Amino acid sequence: MTTTNRLRALSDAHSAHNYHPLPVVIAHAEGLWVTDVEGRRYLDMLAAYSAINFGHRNPRLIAAAQRQLERVTLVSRAFDHDQFGPFCAELARLAGKDMVLPMNSGAEAVETALKTARKWGYEVKGVPADQANIVAFEGNFHGRTTTIVSFSTDPVAHYSYGPYTPGFRVVPYGDVAALRRAVDAFTVGVLVEPIQGEAGVIVPPRGFLAAVRELCTEANALMIADEIQSGLGRTGTTFALEHEKVIPDVYLLGKALGGGIVPLSAVVADQDVLGVFRPGQHGSTFGGNPLACAVGREVIAILETGEFQDRSRTLGEHLHKRLGDLPPRTVKQVRGRGLWAGVELHAKARPVSERLMELGVLAKETQDNTLRLAPPLMIGQDELDWALDQLERALTG
Repeated sequence: MTTTNRLRALSDAHSAHNYHPLPVVIAHAEGLWVTDVEGRRYLDMLAAYSAINFGHRNPRLIAAAQRQLERVTLVSRAFDHDQFGPFCAELARLAGKDMVLPMNSGAEAVETALKTARKWGYEVKGVPADQANIVAFEGNFHGRTTTIVSFSTDPVAHYSYGPYTPGFRVVPYGDVAALRRAVDAFTVGVLVEPIQGEAGVIVPPRGFLAAVRELCTEANALMIADEIQSGLGRTGTTFALEHEKVIPDVYLLGKALGGGIVPLSAVVADQDVLGVFRPGQHGSTFGGNPLACAVGREVIAILETGEFQDRSRTLGEHLHKRLGDLPPRTVKQVRGRGLWAGVELHAKARPVSERLMELGVLAKETQDNTLRLAPPLMIGQDELDWALDQLERALTG
């Protein structure tokens, strides 16, 4: 039995089958490349769903983590530490907001935002107790907690977890008229992904996000932008909403914020929103820990140079041009922005991702017939072209 088969057998026997991974077992990673336990190298075209935006084991981020590992890693929020205040200030400045509430996972950031919107609605807007509603969109993916899957329209994520949390309205993504009908005096927030990643990298119609902003302003409701996958350079700008010149009330950030080293997420908003919290009303033992804050500060410093946003924008144009040339007999539609693409096929995408793996490229299917591509933003054009050459082979072979 090979090492790969032995380790996969252990996983199959002793871990819950909540994922359907490709049959590869990674042992080492560097930059764009990962190496499996048999010594075979693969170009990573998924980047851990955008958590590895700056490459595997980015030297600046590893150095920041190592420095902090030698000092202090956790004190809980019972005490302050010397990385916390600077991290919050620097992230708030990056987003153009006043305050930051750090958490760990993206789902925690979303849950925190839902609590924030409700608390703000009752204490600031004046919604009667237990009457607040939040509007979300069909095809959404915001995490897998019980509350979040309550308003998911994905059967795999939604079914068999009831009874579900009330207080949510779901309307078609991109449908301004439906959103307008759903918003009322008791609406405290509209939760939106600027690009829906799990749904297949769905880019909304131009003007939709601006309309969401306008409706939230009119209704005195919070526009909550889930930029956990789309943010931090992925689409060619720091935040995907910048493409539409839209500023939300609340940013939700995660994944790449931890540099692929530690879980780190955050809710970022102004004081009139996050100021509703008082000590003891929300928290996390690990949220905003010294190690995560040190890595997050280095991520922010990297983003402030603009280098990765520029690379994503320039190489993204090249990526989408090449994807647009793929044969229409196999490719139904290409969607995305920057170094993020959903290649919708006429057939199932899983066999294509498996053929790509055999050719030395790792990517993953979503929604059955869409292949999702999201390489580390440090990728060069030569490596990108090589990966796309393998995609052509996988589609036509």
